[in-house]
Amino acid sequence: MSKLDNPLEVYKLLPKSNCRQCQVPTCMAFAAAVIKGQKRLDDCPHLKSDIIERCDVQTHKRETIEQQQEQLIEQLKKEIAKVDFSLSAERLGASLVGGKLKIKCLGRDFIVDAKGNVTSDCHVNPWITLPLLNYVLSSAGKNVSGTWVPFRELTNGMTWRPLYEQRCEKPLKQIADQHTDLFQDILVIFGGKPADNNSFASDISLVLYPLPKIPMLICYCKPEDDLESTLNVFFDATAEDNLNIESIYLLGAGLVVMFQKITFRHGHQALIAL
Repeated sequence: MSKLDNPLEVYKLLPKSNCRQCQVPTCMAFAAAVIKGQKRLDDCPHLKSDIIERCDVQTHKRETIEQQQEQLIEQLKKEIAKVDFSLSAERLGASLVGGKLKIKCLGRDFIVDAKGNVTSDCHVNPWITLPLLNYVLSSAGKNVSGTWVPFRELTNGMTWRPLYEQRCEKPLKQIADQHTDLFQDILVIFGGKPADNNSFASDISLVLYPLPKIPMLICYCKPEDDLESTLNVFFDATAEDNLNIESIYLLGAGLVVMFQKITFRHGHQALIAL
């Protein structure tokens, strides 16, 4: 029996006529759909039964982002079991309660047990679970330096910069532009505090703590005369000592998703009121 594990091998069997009788635009697209498990070989009316019978298709179903995140979380949970919480609490800026770690995230208490399960009074999402577990496992416990740098100036920031700007800073700016007062209120609700220094002159300049030793400084300037609005997010220079760059990106992307949901609900309620 012939094993087919890539689209080209399937394509070689097809008539290459792009007849569309399989409801797919081209034979190559059909071949790709077969490998993904979206189509079967016998969906092609031109393939003889003996060819179909002697072929074993190895499908490669594409996992969703959510499935990938859940797999990563399960891997991290197994590693959490090796961590001594009593020795780690101080390193993490956390406290030990009943043998579990209590960690402040955006002003809320999140509890991590010895099996890596994360619970909180508020909704627990993968965007906070993944960075939180990584933080417990890998944080060096470096104290915050007070030196703010943009994402791109973190050690590995340039690698993730395009994705970070597209998924974090740009949509965050859009939220601030469209819902400026609400944006500031959201930051305050989630523990935003004024920066200790005045080096960033902005209409909104607040520090958030998604994790105890991973502060974020969000600065927003409203549009004025011919000048466009600006939004910048800064991290403490020690950020990558306490969390890997992918998790730092994930924190930013998670904030955007959360803020978008809040502003959507707020706008929906306003429409109902009208």
